[in-house]
Amino acid sequence: MPVPVPRQRAIPAVECGQAQAAPAVGGPSKEEAPRKDDRNGHRDEATNSTVGDNATPGDGVPHGVSAATHTNLTLLLIEDDPTAAPIVPDLLDAAGKPIRVRTARNLTEAERLLTDDVHCILLDLALPAPGRTGDDDELAVLKHVLRLAPRHAVLALTASGDAERGAEAVRVGAQDYLFRDELDGRLLSRAIRYAVERKRSDTAERRLAEGKLRAQENARLERGLLPTPLLEGSPLRFAARYRPGRSRALLGGDFYDTVRTPDGTVHAMIGDVCGHGPDEAALGVELRIAWRALTLAGLCGDELLNTLQQVLEHERDDDEIFATLCTVDIAPDGRRAGLCLAGHPAPLIARPDRPPRLLPYDSNGPALGLLPGARWPRLQVELGAEWSLMLYTDGLIEGRIGEGRERLGQDGMVEMISRQLAAGLRGEDLLRAAVNEVRELNGGELTDDVAVVLLDRVR
Repeated sequence: MPVPVPRQRAIPAVECGQAQAAPAVGGPSKEEAPRKDDRNGHRDEATNSTVGDNATPGDGVPHGVSAATHTNLTLLLIEDDPTAAPIVPDLLDAAGKPIRVRTARNLTEAERLLTDDVHCILLDLALPAPGRTGDDDELAVLKHVLRLAPRHAVLALTASGDAERGAEAVRVGAQDYLFRDELDGRLLSRAIRYAVERKRSDTAERRLAEGKLRAQENARLERGLLPTPLLEGSPLRFAARYRPGRSRALLGGDFYDTVRTPDGTVHAMIGDVCGHGPDEAALGVELRIAWRALTLAGLCGDELLNTLQQVLEHERDDDEIFATLCTVDIAPDGRRAGLCLAGHPAPLIARPDRPPRLLPYDSNGPALGLLPGARWPRLQVELGAEWSLMLYTDGLIEGRIGEGRERLGQDGMVEMISRQLAAGLRGEDLLRAAVNEVRELNGGELTDDVAVVLLDRVR
C-alpha cells in the first residue's frame, strides 16, 4: 500500500562544519531555528552560509514542525571545480526561505562538512572516487557517497544529454539526477525538496517492510516456542505463562510443550537455552519440536534426553551453547510421575492437604550440551489424588528482591506460591500473579526470560 510522505521536520543548522557526522534517517534529526547574519555580515567560506559570532547550535523548534517554516534547508555541493558554485544561486525552499549551500571540493572535505543539518547532497558524477584510477566504474564516486551518507538524499549532477548515466545513478541509489547545463535555481530548489521527501518516504516504506518481516518471523518463532498442548482425552488442566526478559523483547530462549500419548500418559517439558534473542529462540524451537516428535515416537527418560543432546550439538552455532531441561511423564491414573532433570530447577508440587514443596533434586543430571555421553536418571515420584504441578525456568527465581543483591530463589518462590494459593488463585490467574509479583520484586523488567507451565489434577 502507498506510504504517506512524512512532513519535513525542523533541522539544526550548524554552520561551522565541525559537528560530528551522525545524520538521522532521511536527513538530520535535531532541530534549530534559522540564524541571521551577524552584525558584521561575514560568511563561512567553507559553507557559503551566513554565520553569526553569537550563533549557538541547538536553538530548537518543536518536533514535527515543518523545516520549511522554521529553518532553512542545507545543501552540500560536492564539486571539484572552484567556479561551480554559481550553478546554485538564489535557492529558495517552498516557503521562500534561502537554501543554505556548502561546497566541498573533494570527498575528504565533504565528509567533514556532512553534519547533522545537511538535508541533501548534490554530487558531480565526474568527481574521481578515492583510491581509484581509470574509468572502470563511472559511478564509483556515487557509491562512495552513498556508503558515506546512507541516510541523506543525493542528487546526481551529470553532463547535459547523459541521461543514461543519470538513470543508472538513480538505479544505484540517488534520488534524482540533473543536467549541469540546464540547471537553474528554481529547478534545483524543487529537486532538492523532492529528493529530501522522497528519501524520507523511501526510508519509511523500507522500515514498514522490515517491520512486517520481523513480525512474521516473530510469529513463526512464537508458534514454535508456545505450542498448543496435545491433551485431548486427558482430565488434567493446563495453563502456561511466557514473558521474555528485557524491555521490548519479543522472544527468548525458553520453551515448553505438553502432549498425551496413546497409552494415556501425559508428558510435559520445559527448557531454557542459554542466552537471549532470535538465535536462541530458534534453537529452542528445534529442541521443542524434536522433543515432541521423540515423545510421540515412544522415547522418554535418558534415551530421549540423549537424543536431544545430539540434536543440540548438531544445531548450535557455538560449542559453549547449552540448554537446561525438565521432563515429567505422568501415569494414566494421574497418581505417579517420572521426573528427569538436565541442569534444571526441580518442579513445585502443591496438594490441598499440605504446603507446596519442590520435587526431589538429587537425581539432577548435567545440562544438555555440556558433557558428551552424560546420563539422566529417571526418578519416580508420587503425586497423589489431587495436585498442582508447576514447571518453570530460572527466570522466575533469579529476579532480585528490591535494590539489594538478594534474589528470590526457590525458597522465596515456594513461599510466594503458597501465599497465592491460600488467596484462592488457580490456573492462569496463579501464573499471572506469580510472574507479575516476581517482576515487581525485581523493581522492573526481568533480565531473564520466564516460562511457567501448570498442570492440575482435580478429583
